[in-house]
Amino acid sequence: MKLLRVGEAGAERPAVLLDDGAIIDVSSAVGEIDGAWLESGGVERLAKILGEGADRFPKVDPGTRIGPPVARPGHLIAIGLNFADHAKEAGMDIPTEPVVFSKAPSSYSGPDDDVLIPRGSTKTDWEVELGVVIGRTAEYLPDEAAALEHVAGYCICNDVSERDFQLQRGPTWIKGKSARTFCPTGPWLVTPDEIADPQSLAMSLTVNGEVRQTGSTATMIFGVAHLVHYLSQFMVLDAGDLISTGTPPGVGMGMKPPVYLEPGDVMELEVEGLGRQRQTLRQA
Repeated sequence: MKLLRVGEAGAERPAVLLDDGAIIDVSSAVGEIDGAWLESGGVERLAKILGEGADRFPKVDPGTRIGPPVARPGHLIAIGLNFADHAKEAGMDIPTEPVVFSKAPSSYSGPDDDVLIPRGSTKTDWEVELGVVIGRTAEYLPDEAAALEHVAGYCICNDVSERDFQLQRGPTWIKGKSARTFCPTGPWLVTPDEIADPQSLAMSLTVNGEVRQTGSTATMIFGVAHLVHYLSQFMVLDAGDLISTGTPPGVGMGMKPPVYLEPGDVMELEVEGLGRQRQTLRQA
């Protein structure tokens, strides 16, 4: 199933993308796509309802804004340097354990919303990533098989980053990762039954039509199952939490000379099976 939320920011309605490309509004059956709904088995209930007939739900106008597919999560967890080639281009050692940091929940935005270059920014950068949404509370999971049972689905994330704030303004990365609009997410939350293997998805990102990143989740150092299991040993993962799992090489910081985003630039992202994003940069 491909779940999404449509409508103006702050007033999104639950929806589903059907196999024929139509989007239906399922707000009469689903109050909100959020952690509580996921935890309570909402996906399974909705699948049963749709199996009885999707024609009872109204279609969404094609031009309607698409918001992030899950209501704002309590925790945005990100993984750094999770592709060996990206660690190399960043001039950093390949990690022996996952590099974990957070993004402020206020950075969460829709897949096609404008991205705001923060005030004082000189080094705003791009990062296409596989996002993982937690489907039920996970704490001290026993193994990686159990970890995958706690995944509600997958989505695209753009881990937008301000490199000066991240790397030159002290030792913590969260400052360079958390500006408003710095976590475009979606367009869909794709349930695991539609993704046979999250470790075999092609990834790409262009800026103004020029290819900047190409890669595959197959080359992640730490895969989805490992990350969910690992994180559960250090924190409680709540339903609805989002994990952004790292980016392949090709970020602006790694170019020679480095290239960063400017107002008017357009980023387009794609992850196999998870749809596309498109964002225009503007000054905050």
